[in-house]
Amino acid sequence: MSTSVHSIPPTCKAGVVKRHGQAFELAVEEVPVPQPGPGQLLLKLNATGICYSDIHYMLEDLPLPRMGDYGVRSPGHEGAGVVVALGEGVTDWNVGDRGGVKPTWDTCMSCELCLSTLECHCARAISTGLNVPGTYQEYILSPAKYTTRIPPEVDDFAAGPIMCSGSTMYRSLAESAVKPGEWAAIIGAGGGVGHMGVQLAKAMGMRVIGVDGGTDKQALCLQLGCEAYVDFQATKNIVDEVVRIADGKGAHGVFVTATSPSAYAAATRMARIGGRIMCVGMPPLGTTIAGDDPMYLILRNLKVVGTLTGSLRDTSDALAFAARGLLNPIYERVPIDRLPEAVSRLRAGNVRGRLVVDFNSG
Repeated sequence: MSTSVHSIPPTCKAGVVKRHGQAFELAVEEVPVPQPGPGQLLLKLNATGICYSDIHYMLEDLPLPRMGDYGVRSPGHEGAGVVVALGEGVTDWNVGDRGGVKPTWDTCMSCELCLSTLECHCARAISTGLNVPGTYQEYILSPAKYTTRIPPEVDDFAAGPIMCSGSTMYRSLAESAVKPGEWAAIIGAGGGVGHMGVQLAKAMGMRVIGVDGGTDKQALCLQLGCEAYVDFQATKNIVDEVVRIADGKGAHGVFVTATSPSAYAAATRMARIGGRIMCVGMPPLGTTIAGDDPMYLILRNLKVVGTLTGSLRDTSDALAFAARGLLNPIYERVPIDRLPEAVSRLRAGNVRGRLVVDFNSG
């Protein structure tokens, strides 16, 4: 194990779940710094984004295994930092290299899914912050083969959120097959995932309609490249307004990054004939249905598609947009000691863009 650049402490700060469920409790504690095994890197994270999926893991309201089943206490999957130690057999990374950790921690890299762009669905995929300790922990292990290299043009506070929300939106946009010049309506366009979708869709040549609530979100969406904005708080019929803006026919792709039943219910009605409804936002199990009456889908030739997170390639492509200045995450920096407060804010919906934890500010 190499530690030639950084002095590694025996413990580090981490956001630790003390109690799971609807009344979950998160606290910041000192935890042991792990040692990298064969093929692994030890990363000292400078930043981690806070994703609503972290809250789902703590609430235990998704149809997934529980963190506690694996002895995992720290969620998080949007980390960016620097390599401080190498495990045995690692030859293609150096101490001092910058690296990022994604929602998928590792996969088999040899099955049919891994050989396509769907490795996050691999039967042997390991989820960061669920099956293994996540990026709420300052020092974290990561497989060398699955760690993402961060371009020098992208700082860690931008790179962290791109590991999940940027890559996730890029995957959904690519899979939607919406072409340059066509309409993309993004529901939840001012949120942590949606605002990255606005920028990526714009960079990919799409005409973007942002759907969200409030004048603050309106200013953000228009600033980031939305051609139009529909405020669900002020618009009597948001479906009619989206259809009107999109040539009176509806959007070619409707991207649901919100999680409410009303968002999913409206999505099919915003799409034109032959359009796609892309399911991105993850509602609690059993609370929301995506789609419509089968005859409506049939007569309008609509496709309802679910996408999860991005692949290694998707993450690198999203970072490449950021390196070119075409993707700039909007974030608020939060000291690590205020992580529980930041998580509470996100759960309450009081966030514009993304909250990013600064491990170097206590």
